[in-house]
Amino acid sequence: MEKTDPRYRHYVQILREELVPAMGCTEPIAIAYGAAKAREILGVLPERVLVEASGNIIKNVKSVVVPNTGGLKGIEAAAAAGVVAGQAGRILEVIAQVSDGQKEEIRAYLDRGVIRVAPAEGDVVFDIILTLTAGEDSVRLRIADYHTNIVLIEKNGEVLLRSGTVTASGSSEGLTDRSCLSVEGIVDFVNTMDVDDVREMVERQINYNYAIAQDGITNDWGANIGKVLLEHYGNDIKIRARAMAAAGSDARMSGCEKPVIIVSGSGNQGITASVPVIEYAKELKADHDTMVRAVTLSDLLTIHMKTGIGRLSAYCGAVSAGCGAGAAISWLQGGGFREVAHTLVNALATISGMICDGAKPSCAAKIAAAVDAGILGYNMFRSSQQFRGGEGIVAKGVEETIANIGRLGRLGMRETDREIIRIMTGQPPKA
Repeated sequence: MEKTDPRYRHYVQILREELVPAMGCTEPIAIAYGAAKAREILGVLPERVLVEASGNIIKNVKSVVVPNTGGLKGIEAAAAAGVVAGQAGRILEVIAQVSDGQKEEIRAYLDRGVIRVAPAEGDVVFDIILTLTAGEDSVRLRIADYHTNIVLIEKNGEVLLRSGTVTASGSSEGLTDRSCLSVEGIVDFVNTMDVDDVREMVERQINYNYAIAQDGITNDWGANIGKVLLEHYGNDIKIRARAMAAAGSDARMSGCEKPVIIVSGSGNQGITASVPVIEYAKELKADHDTMVRAVTLSDLLTIHMKTGIGRLSAYCGAVSAGCGAGAAISWLQGGGFREVAHTLVNALATISGMICDGAKPSCAAKIAAAVDAGILGYNMFRSSQQFRGGEGIVAKGVEETIANIGRLGRLGMRETDREIIRIMTGQPPKA
């Protein structure tokens, strides 16, 4: 792909938009970011805080530890952390620097019971509305569609900012159009790109995400899925790739205070897209620039597969990232477009439909399964085996299969998503 090709510029910009640092699970961090920004505008510590959140936000915040809070979980903890100690200018690293004294203040503020949580009205998949009140003053702030997208700020009823159009499906309005992405185009870009155009972004991803994976495999985090894999399945590269990715997720879900570089709005996807590829590159003794290219390939494939599904849904995002990692592993071993495409189709046919029931330690096990499916997809190709168009949701051609997966995740699993949220929030089944 020539640099003069408009897609080249778009691919670099998409990576720039996607590969951003975050500390902690991105949904609670988005709440903390919004709370910190609203408190900044209010100017004082609020006496009351109302957090209205869509079902998918509630689902993804309910069971995950908010970092730098001393082990607190949930929406109230995320809002309290943002209000008391958040630095809004750091965006998704909003609570990366919290002192021990501030941790005590967060807990004390939470214990005052001034934070109330309510379901957001309407059908917007990604919706966070914060209302902070102190005396006669109030600030209302809304984040919608994706984690940093502030679409409304009001103070005492006066609109200070109104931006973009909120969509029910969770679009990426305001971001570079992802329709330019294709598997063939991505492989061409990675083969021909000037590595320096992505080096800083991707090297930071490699360093951050591998560091949290090492922390997860060394220390006691969550369900320790990585350690379980190594203990019971051995130390083969296929196991290590799964174990390291799972370990990074276990650490992140359980409050590890190391940042990660996210992909498609998710730290777990950022870890899954990168860590198995890094592990294989090390095993194969690939040079550093080849590793950077391979991780870039996995990132862009993950973004491409996730675009049709949306930021949040009942479809586990680790599937896209695990399949992307498997395809990048095939490329590391000399594969081209044909190998990458067959790996993706085989892997998607194997594991698509794994549900997302929120952020929590079991994400690590799902990541391990997704990476395994990605590796299996490539090994099937090596053995001249494949799933064919017309078998289930598999279509003839990788782009057609990806489109079917997008339809499944965005439309087909919509009621599944609602039922998962009803189960998680203790509601009775729909009549």
